[in-house]
Amino acid sequence: MKLNSILSVFAPNESKFFPLLEETATVCAKSGTLMAELFSTKNKEKIPELYKAIKAEESNGDKITGTIFKELNNTFITPFDREDISELADVIDDAVDAMNRAAHKVVLFQPETLPESTRQLAEILKKGAAEIKAAVGELSNLKKNDKAIRNHTKEIKRLEEEADTVYEKGTTELFRSDIKAVELIKLKEIIQELEKSANRINNVGKCLKTIIVKYS
Repeated sequence: MKLNSILSVFAPNESKFFPLLEETATVCAKSGTLMAELFSTKNKEKIPELYKAIKAEESNGDKITGTIFKELNNTFITPFDREDISELADVIDDAVDAMNRAAHKVVLFQPETLPESTRQLAEILKKGAAEIKAAVGELSNLKKNDKAIRNHTKEIKRLEEEADTVYEKGTTELFRSDIKAVELIKLKEIIQELEKSANRINNVGKCLKTIIVKYS
């Protein structure tokens, strides 16, 4: 029997991690929503404003993640193994960071236009991030909600596969187009960052799936 399991018989379980994880998952979901708006807006003047909002969410996420790590160091009994809490906080933070990088490249490169594939990828990120928020919200009652969480992880995986398809098609169309070389380089970088963001969101799904297997 693991040390946490033995000690939990004698000490109350610390539930403060669930609200903190839910906070960081909410940051992820808000970032996804802002990404979808940034890549779909027809008003270029709104893009820097939307990026600032995404950056603000990323900074807020860093603070919450830091609080989680601090609490892990100061808490004797955790609801599940501290390395799993740490890993989950880390991969959610990675997903938010990846979305921030993709948005930053739009502001940095200022492409003339954003292809439809980027809008589609950003919409996938929005949906995947929403699935993360929903799944993390179920963790406080893991044994009861394991099926629901599992369904969320399946949808996250499906969305990642959809993102791969959109990425491949979008990249092919990009190289077949007659746009200027400099624009091609800009858009290739942006599409790659969006695809990486989808992979980071899928990593959250994998982490959640591991938690389900271990504790449900």
